[in-house]
Amino acid sequence: MTHPYDLLGEYDVALDSKGRFRLPSGLLKSLGDRDTLKFVVNRGLGGCLTLYPKPVWDTIKQEVDALSEYNQKNLAFKRAFYAGATEVLPDSADRLLLPKRLLARAKAEKNIVLSARNDRIEIWAEAVYEQLLEDEPDDLAALAEEVFGDSPRSEKDNG
Repeated sequence: MTHPYDLLGEYDVALDSKGRFRLPSGLLKSLGDRDTLKFVVNRGLGGCLTLYPKPVWDTIKQEVDALSEYNQKNLAFKRAFYAGATEVLPDSADRLLLPKRLLARAKAEKNIVLSARNDRIEIWAEAVYEQLLEDEPDDLAALAEEVFGDSPRSEKDNG
């Protein structure tokens, strides 16, 4: 199932003392009707949090729920995946309140970076995100070749 989301960009935002941040106007435009906006925030991969528009979460949830709980790895994944998942709604000022436990896990205190990608938004503590960027591969071209080298498109481009 496809969703009407085409999220893109990096946004520096500040958390207030309650753990809220204002959704940037650029993201709001991409997300659609403000009156129907609902999200689920959860632990992400690599130390971030992931903010899913509710329709995207519902699709991913179906995939996770389909995993057999009789397989121990599946069960462990399901437990880890759902741990901390929380539905969040924007308030009248377009702010989202993030659960304190999730903020602590992501080491987010004051400044965060929202990294929008396709149908989800990663939420990073600013210092962690800066370190992530510093740790990027030195040779992005070599990584691209390794990742896309055998794709049909690369064969067409080379042929």
